Amino acid sequence: MTKAYPYNQTYIWLISLTAALGGFLFGYDWVVIGGAKSFYEPFFNITSSADQGWGTSSALVGCMVGATLCIFLSDRLGRKRLLIFSGFLFSLSAIGTALADTFWFFNFYRIIGGIAMGIALNLSPLYISEMSPAERRGRMVTINQLLIMIGVLLAQVVNWQISLLDTQLTDEATFDQIAQSWNGQVGWRWMFGAEVIPAALFFILLFFVPESTRWLIKNGQVDKARKILEKMGGEEYAEDSILETRAILSNGDESQVNLKALFHPKILKLLALGIFLAFLQQWSGINVVIYYAADIFQAAGFTLKQMMLNIVVIGGVMVASVFVTLATVDKYGRKSIMLWCLAAMALLYGAIGYSFYADLGGATVVVLVLANVMFYSISLAPLLWVLLSEIFPTRVRGAAISIGALAHWVGNFTLTYFFPAIKENLGWANNFWLYGAICAFGFLVLWKVLPETKGKSLEELDKELS
Repeated sequence: MTKAYPYNQTYIWLISLTAALGGFLFGYDWVVIGGAKSFYEPFFNITSSADQGWGTSSALVGCMVGATLCIFLSDRLGRKRLLIFSGFLFSLSAIGTALADTFWFFNFYRIIGGIAMGIALNLSPLYISEMSPAERRGRMVTINQLLIMIGVLLAQVVNWQISLLDTQLTDEATFDQIAQSWNGQVGWRWMFGAEVIPAALFFILLFFVPESTRWLIKNGQVDKARKILEKMGGEEYAEDSILETRAILSNGDESQVNLKALFHPKILKLLALGIFLAFLQQWSGINVVIYYAADIFQAAGFTLKQMMLNIVVIGGVMVASVFVTLATVDKYGRKSIMLWCLAAMALLYGAIGYSFYADLGGATVVVLVLANVMFYSISLAPLLWVLLSEIFPTRVRGAAISIGALAHWVGNFTLTYFFPAIKENLGWANNFWLYGAICAFGFLVLWKVLPETKGKSLEELDKELS
């Protein structure tokens, strides 16, 4: 659509920010484990690489379950009901993880939280995409990524501040001394438990937002959709949106989830692109930096307190970088940003690997890691979800995005679970050089096959791509 409609900016922002709270909770839950692992591992006496990998990655099993649920339920039940369910699970997980007295229950509640993460990361950007005007969609969906990064930063700040409360714990403390300290017994529980406040807020606020208008139209609830669209942009905007969405849904019974349509050759190509993007985002290595930041900085020569502060700085860079995406995504487009940043990441990983190979010292590693995090946070982090919410046709969008999200979590789990063993066999330098090669390969593939989607309505993209 190219007409100038009288948009109700306040209303659009309020419903988008409410949905984006799911991204905030994902960001917190995603990263809180990185700062807490230095304390819960001694508490549960975790010493093997297998247990270390499982404690860090168990939530990702839940994420895969959540993404799988969305494949079959997001087009049947709608976006709103599943997001409400995720809010409940986030709250339950925060309380359960904080109170866990065995490693088994710790991982059980982490998996519960992972289910919530899988649903929220899938449906929050999808909901915002379907409720946003075409010319602002990239910016609005990126708001979800901004809240993810704010959640990341808050988790890191909370971890850092809680760790400082234990004034008796020194940087020279042994594994057993950490286990018996206040941080080892209690502090890490507050790191997880603090999430219950935003989780409960997300759960409550979702009862006051409308269902996705595209989902309502698809399921024959046009009058409900019209009222919401009129509130968003007036009567003309409502009628134009309904006509355009109906035109796309004119073939077949679209009130049912048409999984067979996913096997249409053109849609299979889009699915392959979405799955590639999802694995590229994960295997680019940034989650190693997030989950194992303490280990990276320890290897670079930093003390425990310095490590916690460096992790907070990473979160600050991630938040600041998203503002660059907000300012550029609808101006320069998705493809250009992705290619420039992937090229930069490939070079930076090469430099980080060399820093470990040549033992250049802690400051060099920190600067290079922060630069790498910046380019990732501008490109792969937000634009994966922007692109997944744009490239799939309306009739299968919910299921197709869920498949992309499932691929995202499979990539995340495999990277995170096997990293301790890979690092032991390859060493730090070779590990980072591997991620650099993956980024270079991703650059070449996306340069050849990634379409540009900026400034086009979802219906226009539907016609062009599928």
